[in-house]
Amino acid sequence: MAPHLDITEVARRTGVPASTLRFYEEKGLIASVGRRGLRRLFDAGVLERLALIALGRAAGFTLDEIALMFTSDGRPRIDREALAAKAEQLDRMIRQLGAMRDGLRHAAACPAPSHLECPTFRRLLSAAASGVLGARRERALLPAHEAPAISAINKRPR
Repeated sequence: MAPHLDITEVARRTGVPASTLRFYEEKGLIASVGRRGLRRLFDAGVLERLALIALGRAAGFTLDEIALMFTSDGRPRIDREALAAKAEQLDRMIRQLGAMRDGLRHAAACPAPSHLECPTFRRLLSAAASGVLGARRERALLPAHEAPAISAINKRPR
């Protein structure tokens, strides 16, 4: 039988703060197997589960979405369609961020006397004013069909 790890050891090995471990336990993402005094004890398998949670978070999944990726006994049950959909979402975000990067580079190097005189910058400004450019990470910066057009616009000489 593998030894149990207390919450301090799990936090040390994973870099996940104890407060986050307690939160994950409240959300049902991980489960303690007992206590040693006031400290929660975890099975060694929690390390792999926390790695899967970290991977899901890095990919942009919510904790609720990640919770659905485990069976009731803690084994991974990863929906391949959900992974493909998230990959598509990330592809869109990458294209949108690339278009934004290209626009910023253009604005930085634009020879126009004022950014407001630059047609490319004006298009970006219009997109921002119309709400296409969101402050939240989950919102699209530019519609996917416009990203290639913005990149092409930015490459035209001024």
